Amino acid sequence: MSYATILVCVDLSGAAPARIRLAAGLTPRFEAILTGAAARKVPAPVLVSDISDAQLQEERNREVVRAELECARDVFVRNAEGAFDTEWRATHATPLTHLVAEARAADLVVVGQEGEGAEDRGTLGVASGPVLMEAGRPVLVVPLEVEALRAARIVVAWKDTVETRRAVSGALPFIRRADQVFVAGVGEGAHAEGAEQVAAHLARHGAAVTTHLIQDRKGPAEEILDFARRQDADLIVMGAYGHSRMREWAFGGVTRDLLRRSPVCCLMSH
Repeated sequence: MSYATILVCVDLSGAAPARIRLAAGLTPRFEAILTGAAARKVPAPVLVSDISDAQLQEERNREVVRAELECARDVFVRNAEGAFDTEWRATHATPLTHLVAEARAADLVVVGQEGEGAEDRGTLGVASGPVLMEAGRPVLVVPLEVEALRAARIVVAWKDTVETRRAVSGALPFIRRADQVFVAGVGEGAHAEGAEQVAAHLARHGAAVTTHLIQDRKGPAEEILDFARRQDADLIVMGAYGHSRMREWAFGGVTRDLLRRSPVCCLMSH
């Protein structure tokens, strides 16, 4: 398995250029096409006086959306220099709907991190949580101002769930090329046998891999981040929303915390 197509969400936020450069930097490694995607639905006319007024508002709204999408295309082109190859996909739709639709022809989806500093996505941006829930592809979540990813030292936050298994499979192109992979189980349910089996499986794929069991003293998210810092990791691989997404957002959860606070890229799958 490799990544033949990498899809990146393009918006007009300050974080978009670094995100695009990171995605573009991955493409020569895998000889992958980088597809930039942007969308905005044309707003409906409001408070119209007659049909002519409605038509005029429609034309103005379309022009505003056309200009925004053209600006997004310029951002993509400027920051995708050095990519193995590129494609541009823009349309009049909600950004999430368009990104999820384009994900059907992608192996990896690249989006920005949530939380502080992400509120300037504007009308073209998407939140990473809904993308994880709907894309059906591994999603690489990029923190603000991170513009390169070697994936040299990878932490696999292991928990024997469908989501984590899919994340590990989705991360194999990175794992095969990594200098070191750490399969780490945290707290209750972090059984040595499961972690060791996964490590043996990854070793068959050529990974240099070790297993680690981490006590849960500060909460799983904080323990994972601390472990990643100690190992000087630049990528965390984990399943997303093992509980219901509503429960995660209402009561807190590992996925939500890492989407908001991780200083390194996270490759997640639901």
